[in-house]
Amino acid sequence: MTSSSLRWWRLSLPLQPELEESLLWKLDSLGLHRLAVQHAPETPEQRTLLAWLPAPEWPEDQRRELIESLRPLADTFGLVFPQADWVQLDDEDWSLTWKQHWEADPVGQRLLILPAWLEPPAEHADRLVLRMDPGSAFGTGSHPTTRLCLEALEAQPPEGLRVADLGCGSGVLSLAALALGAERALAADTDSLAERATRDNAQLNGWSEQRLAVRQGSVEVLADMHAGRPSDLLLCNILAPVIEALAPQFTSVLAPGGRGLLSGLLVEQAPRLTSVLEELGWTVTALGSQGRWGLLEIRRSQGA
Repeated sequence: MTSSSLRWWRLSLPLQPELEESLLWKLDSLGLHRLAVQHAPETPEQRTLLAWLPAPEWPEDQRRELIESLRPLADTFGLVFPQADWVQLDDEDWSLTWKQHWEADPVGQRLLILPAWLEPPAEHADRLVLRMDPGSAFGTGSHPTTRLCLEALEAQPPEGLRVADLGCGSGVLSLAALALGAERALAADTDSLAERATRDNAQLNGWSEQRLAVRQGSVEVLADMHAGRPSDLLLCNILAPVIEALAPQFTSVLAPGGRGLLSGLLVEQAPRLTSVLEELGWTVTALGSQGRWGLLEIRRSQGA
């Protein structure tokens, strides 16, 4: 008879794009790190969030409370929370099962996000490979906000530029910038797990500390890393209220004449954020959107 200590609950939630980052953050903050987002690159709109929970620690009442604690995240976006599906698995090796749900993911015309344990598919052999360990749930390029940034980087490659990555998460934007010719990337995130994930992913891709440096902290730490020499390109894929709060300090990490790519914001949040940025002296351009998510570009003249 299989011991109960070797049994797992697998939670499946159909995933609306608006909820992806919020749900991953919330579950990770609750100490639930065995997570995956299941999707096929050819049908990115059909996504399922999977979480593995040890059965002895999650009786029915606690699983019910978990779902109730997640419902307010959907209310924020005016959505109906998806129906949760619980399946109990015997002697589940969750780490191997979890890996089965990740595939090579082409982005734009040139990039390929590749789970670390896979080899590049032959049909994508000509793409620039970004090897990732998706285990930390800090973004692997699948979310619309990340894809918007990646596609914008590809459209105007940062060849020879110094790049600042504020709120780096998994480091995927820094990795893409370096693959597309950036001189160096300086990255920071307030979460220590994100700092570690970025460092680990840098090593997976063969980038030394001299090419991709990362520290825990916010914009003040990132400014300190620059040592008085701001970057040519700022990447900031975080939520709109956080962007608004940090915007007065962008000049400490982005040089005059530089360019910033700001995502993580809903399209309906763009007008307010644009107004705030323009009051601070930035020229703001809406570069694109995917679903309800948008991307803004900011620039400042040399003399500003």
